[in-house]
Amino acid sequence: MTVVLLTIALVVLFAFLAAAAAGVLARLDGATYPTAITRAATTFTAVLALAAAITAALTQLPG
Repeated sequence: MTVVLLTIALVVLFAFLAAAAAGVLARLDGATYPTAITRAATTFTAVLALAAAITAALTQLPG
């Protein structure tokens, strides 16, 4: 159980860091604050969806 919680925490942390980086890069590119927040939210959602897809694929492996 501890490993699962630690893994979830790391995935959420990585998603947050990726979203923050996307928001900063959007602002540096000249995007407005609402656009930068939208890009950050999209990145956060995409990272979580990717983690869920990888988890689903790994649970289908035999063994």
